[in-house]
Amino acid sequence: MSTALLDYSIGERLGALYLPLMAALILALSHRGHPKRFAACLLGLLWTAPALLALQCVNLCMEWWSFPNPGIALRGMPLELYAGWTILWGILPSLAFPRLRLPWAAVILAAFDLAAMPLCRAVVQLNPRWLVGEAVALAFVLLPALCLARWTRQDTHLPLRAALQVATSGLLFLFLIPETVFALRRSPGWTSLLAMPSWQRHMAFFMLMILALPGLSAVQEFAQRGLGTPIPYDPPKRLVTSGIYRYLANPMQLSCALVMFLWAAILQNSPLLLAPLIAIIYSAGIARWDERQDLALRFGSAWRNYRSQVHDWLPRLTPYHHGQTAHLEHWFAQQTITGMEILPAESLQQPIERMTYDPNDGSPAVSGIRAMGRALEHLHLGWALAGAALRLPGIWQLAQLLMDVSGFGPRRLSRHATCQTHVN
Repeated sequence: MSTALLDYSIGERLGALYLPLMAALILALSHRGHPKRFAACLLGLLWTAPALLALQCVNLCMEWWSFPNPGIALRGMPLELYAGWTILWGILPSLAFPRLRLPWAAVILAAFDLAAMPLCRAVVQLNPRWLVGEAVALAFVLLPALCLARWTRQDTHLPLRAALQVATSGLLFLFLIPETVFALRRSPGWTSLLAMPSWQRHMAFFMLMILALPGLSAVQEFAQRGLGTPIPYDPPKRLVTSGIYRYLANPMQLSCALVMFLWAAILQNSPLLLAPLIAIIYSAGIARWDERQDLALRFGSAWRNYRSQVHDWLPRLTPYHHGQTAHLEHWFAQQTITGMEILPAESLQQPIERMTYDPNDGSPAVSGIRAMGRALEHLHLGWALAGAALRLPGIWQLAQLLMDVSGFGPRRLSRHATCQTHVN
């Protein structure tokens, strides 16, 4: 009896992996041609893999379900179930329901999961509060994966799509890769981080944010000025040479490598150093060659001129600009400004209530604190990083609120006292 039950358990685990895998392969071979289908599947998978493992870590504390006889497991979850569940929620929706409205796709997958979980009692033991865990799984794992994949395929919701890509990168590099190394090396895991005094832990996270700032700002620049994302299959539609890109051609790659080096030091785990080393080798080799071929083909002389003056990894101290140098009035007049000037309100067609920055490249103008952050990128690298931090979502809203309650909010000025920043 016990042998038969064990065989049944192994069969269910293998079925949990191979059935979604075979379904994904069949659907992928039978439906070809959509240019962003691969990007949608890839991003859905990249979100689901770390999010599902994070869910299992929470489940170990909350005990929504358990896995008897897990065999080869990751955080107590059988590896076959983990891989199959990742394919089921990360890849299959983009292949099976490409045109179905997103809420209906979520309902179908949720209904299937609710029906399948009790039937898999040989490998999953459900506890009384398992429906709470199921709701958390749907909200944290399934829905973001569906949204990210669907928005990528349809090329919609660009700001939210870029934000989800940033969250995906954080989960991959700061959680999934360390968890995989911990499992392979049987290391104590997060012990070194948890054992730190609180002030050291706070300082470590602050340093991580500083190193991550160029990469975060670059993603924001891609979305706002390039109308695209860092994913090669979902690239910017316009050449991006503004923001942090005035100083560095590959801020995301540099930022990722530095963050991973620091993360390995914080966790005191030397095998984690392989991740940034591999990323550097890939970036300097295959990625660099492919990027240069693609961008040179799409943007021609503008790209070649930019790359002749801005390096991959070594940042410039002064900003790159293809036009002339100008000087701002007041505080900016004491600095060296590149590619920006102030226009008086008398020359504007519409009155303005805040300081306004017009990129003059077809992308929307910004005002208030964000305009100030944009203006800072025209000074030098240090001010540009401060401006990038000032423009991050959440930070600029808080800074603007503080300015408004301090008496520096929007107001109608006389025409002779109003001005606008303008990029040449």
